[in-house]
Amino acid sequence: MPHACHDKTHAHAMHRSLWIAVVFMLVEVIAGWIANSLALISDAMHLFTDVGALLLGIIVARMARWPATPTMSYGYHRAEILGALVSAASLWTLSGVLIYESIHRFFQPETVDGPIVFFIATVGLLANLWMMKILHPAQNHSLNVRAAYLHILGDVLGSIGVIISGIILWTTQWNLIDPIITILFTLTILRSSGKVIKQTIGILMESTPEGIDPEMVKKALEDLPGIKEVHDLHIWSASHHKIVLSVHLIADPSMDALGEAHRLLEAQFGIKHMTIQIEDPKRFEPKYCYDCENKL
Repeated sequence: MPHACHDKTHAHAMHRSLWIAVVFMLVEVIAGWIANSLALISDAMHLFTDVGALLLGIIVARMARWPATPTMSYGYHRAEILGALVSAASLWTLSGVLIYESIHRFFQPETVDGPIVFFIATVGLLANLWMMKILHPAQNHSLNVRAAYLHILGDVLGSIGVIISGIILWTTQWNLIDPIITILFTLTILRSSGKVIKQTIGILMESTPEGIDPEMVKKALEDLPGIKEVHDLHIWSASHHKIVLSVHLIADPSMDALGEAHRLLEAQFGIKHMTIQIEDPKRFEPKYCYDCENKL
C-alpha cells in the first residue's frame, strides 16, 4: 500500500478512536466524582491524555503529508516524531500527578463506592479494547500512532486494575486498594512511554536506526570490488521509516562502484535514500618527500 494511503488509513483510525475516547472520558469523570474514586478519575484523566494524543496524532499526520520546500528539504516527516515525543512525555506528567495523589490517600484514606467503580471500569475496559482494535493495524507503521496506541494500552491495564479495585472495595471496603492500583497503573504507563521517548530522542539526535550496524555496512561496502576505503559514513532516520545514508568511497574510477554500492545498500540493508561521494584513489596515494627525509 502506498505511504499516502497508509497515512489516510491511520488518520481515519485515530478519528474514530478520538470520538470513543471523548465519550467515555466524560462518563468516567462523572462516575468517578460520584463514587469518590481516585482510580476511576485517574483512568478518566488518562483518557483525557488519550484525547490529546489522538488530536495531536491527527494534526501531525496531516503535517507529515505537506510537500517538501527548498528550506524544508526533507518535508515535514519529523512532525510525526515530535508529536510522538510530546504525547509520550505527557504521560510522565500525568503519572507524577497520580502518584502524588495516591501517596496522599495512603495517609488520608477516603470512602469509595465499589459497585459504581466496578461497573464504569468494565464499560471503560470495553471502550479501550474497541479503540485498540481500531488502532492496532496502524500502530506498527507509524511511531505517532504507536504513541497513541500505548496511551490506549495503558488505559486497558488501568481499567483492569480499576475493575479489581472495584471488586475489592465492593466486597471488603478496603479503601487503600484504590491508591495502590493507581500507583501500579502509573508505573506500567511510565515503562511503556519511556520506550517511545527513547526511540523518538534517538531519531531527533540522528542516531543510527535500530537494526542497522554501521560496522557491518562499512565492511559490506569495503568488500565491493574496486573500493579501496570507506569513510565519513553516516546513517540516520529522517522519520520513523525513512532511513538516510551518506558516505565517501575511495574507489577505482574504472569500476562501477557507485552502482554497486547503491544496489548493495538497498538490497542488504533496505536503505533507499543515500548520498555517495566517489573519490579517486590517485588523490590519496602517498608521495615520496625528499625534504621530509633530509629533515629527519
